[in-house]
Order: sequence, then C-alpha cells, then structure tokens
Amino acid sequence: MNRMPVAERREQLIGAAITVASRDGIEAATVRAVAAEAGVSLGVVHYCFQDKSELMRAMAHKITAQNAPTDLSELPDGMSTEDVVQAVVGAFWQSISTSRGSQLLSYELTTASLRHADLREVALEQYRGQWSAAEAVLEEISRVARIDWAQPVPELARAIVAFVDGLSLSWLVDGDDDAARESMIRFGEFLVTRTVAHGAASSEA
Repeated sequence: MNRMPVAERREQLIGAAITVASRDGIEAATVRAVAAEAGVSLGVVHYCFQDKSELMRAMAHKITAQNAPTDLSELPDGMSTEDVVQAVVGAFWQSISTSRGSQLLSYELTTASLRHADLREVALEQYRGQWSAAEAVLEEISRVARIDWAQPVPELARAIVAFVDGLSLSWLVDGDDDAARESMIRFGEFLVTRTVAHGAASSEA
C-alpha cells in the first residue's frame, strides 16, 4: 500500500464512504465497507477516524460544502440586489438538481444519526455546517450587492436551511424540476424583501 499523508487519506476515505452510502444506503457504510471501497485495511480507517461517528461527521461536512456555493467573485459589478440574489438562488438550485444522490444521503445521515444515540451529534454537526454555510452566502450577498439584512444573519440563515431542506425533500419525492425551480425563484424574491440599503439598519437602530 502506498503511503499517503493523513489529510489526503482522510479525504480518500470520506469519498469512499460517500460512494458506499450513496450506492447502498447509509447503514451499509460500515468501517469495513469503507475500507474495502478505498482498498485499504481496517487499521487505516481506524487510524484516520476514531470511530464511525467521526467519519459520518466528516461526510456531513463534505456534503454540506458541496451543496452550498458561496463564490460570487465572477458576478459583474453593478448588478441589482434582485439579480445578485437570484444568481445565488440559481446556483443553489443547480447544486441541488445535479446532486440527487448527495441530497438523499444528506437526509439519510440526519435520520440515521437521530435513531442511534452514539451518532446523535452527527445531525447537530450537520446542521451547524449548513447554518454556517448559509450565513456565508448571506454575507457574500451583502458584500457583492452592498446591502445589509433587515434581521440577524444567523436567524435568516436558519430560515434558508429550513426552506432548502423542504424544497429538496419535495423534489426528491416528485422530481418536478419546474416546480422546484419556481419555488427557488419565489424564495429569492422573499430574500430581497429582507434587504435594506447599506447602513440603513444601523442608522435606524
């Protein structure tokens, strides 16, 4: 077996775990199955991850990072707030619609962790990651569109995660791309109503 830096090996094992879980379900992603998928010994997995809970948390973080685009650096200057928000909403929908397996796996991670006491922290870690990613998106919108938010960013971030969760699950059930896309557009319109001119919120306070 080729020697590999621990950080690189961890990424390999996380990828193998996601592959197994996406293909066969989260319950099938045992340490033994992940080792087999990666072509390494059980000892290598245990060296990189203390237990299955740590591996599942790493999987959740990886999926969250993949599903939450925050880079708005390529948007042209002078875009309206509405256009910036809809660009972000469109990126979210693109991420969702091209990663059906990851979306389903995300829900499986949540439910599996809630059913098993030794994995309960995984769901909390998962949602902390999603809330943090949503906050980063809101901060990027604020920077690019030069606006502030009319309510606390953490509060609005939770609303975004709740909405995207519900929309993604509905889309997984009915597969209606048009309805899901339209819902995302309408949610973008709602987000615009939660913006204020830069400095207005602080001056009102």
